[in-house]
Amino acid sequence: MNEKYHNNMNNKLLIIALSVAAIFPSCTSRKPVIENFSGFIQGTTYSVVFDNRKKLDLVKTKTDVENILHAFDLSLSIYDDSSIISRVNRNEDVTVDSYFTEVFNKSAIISEMTGGAFDITVGALTKAWGFGPDNTKSFTEENRDSLLKLVGMDKVSLVNGHVIKKEPNMYLDANAIAQGYSVDVICRYFDEHGVKNYLIEIGGEVRAKGTKGGDLWRIGIDRPEDFNMTPGQDLQAIIKITDKAIATSGNYRKFYVEDGVKYSHELNPKTGYPAKSTLLSASIIADECGLADGIATACMVMGTDAAIEFINNHPQFSAYFIFSDENGNFKTWTSEKFQKFISEAADK
Repeated sequence: MNEKYHNNMNNKLLIIALSVAAIFPSCTSRKPVIENFSGFIQGTTYSVVFDNRKKLDLVKTKTDVENILHAFDLSLSIYDDSSIISRVNRNEDVTVDSYFTEVFNKSAIISEMTGGAFDITVGALTKAWGFGPDNTKSFTEENRDSLLKLVGMDKVSLVNGHVIKKEPNMYLDANAIAQGYSVDVICRYFDEHGVKNYLIEIGGEVRAKGTKGGDLWRIGIDRPEDFNMTPGQDLQAIIKITDKAIATSGNYRKFYVEDGVKYSHELNPKTGYPAKSTLLSASIIADECGLADGIATACMVMGTDAAIEFINNHPQFSAYFIFSDENGNFKTWTSEKFQKFISEAADK
């Protein structure tokens, strides 16, 4: 064979090989690189699992995530006196940030959608019932009407970065949506860094994208037993999801018993009293975790029958409700769309 022709053939083969390599990355680069880290923040635990084929520095990524969550707390935590929401509640002249704005606007949408069952202006009631930062109960039948005058999304607005309250003593409390929304914020961080597969969990609220090595992400739904304080410790069901978020609200972790009566932290903005219902927990699947969190809270306030009706009228949400029958036995209701997510159901 002519030597020049032979060299040209070798060069062409090399070019073809390089081109093929560019189109089809090596098997090593295509394999998932599953990494994870966890910690304690916002008064609860968090965990992150992601496919790190982008080779993000794990220490820096964890630091970034915790810094973002700290900044989120400085905006929306009523447990931090220096936060924006705390300053708003004290009627200080403060310009709100993007986190506050996003949560406020989303809360207004959820409030209207749920007929006021979800309402971040319920804070005065939350404090009065002893579920605020100081855990001091001051609610009485005599002061109920005056407290209800401080509740209502129609009495508060956001104008040019400033919160306008019709009643100065109104107290905003975004806890029923903030944790779920913080999950969305962390998801945004990984999206911006080009991560295609991840699961973000904060305090039991979860959002997942893509897969874990080709498998759907497995999420546990806690059994609503009193004092079942650790997410994942005692499960009612296991689901599989991708590109969805799930949030659960229940009356089995935040409550107190006084004179033999159980008082749940789920407060009805219309009556001023803790929601009384056979509904023990509401798990909602939605595209965003903040939205799922708010809807789950609203369902707990509505009660079993009204919550089922709401979900049937809003097919963009999938729901899994656990309630008790007249004998105190656990029962479940699953929306039609939710059934496809269930992987395993606990037999207890």
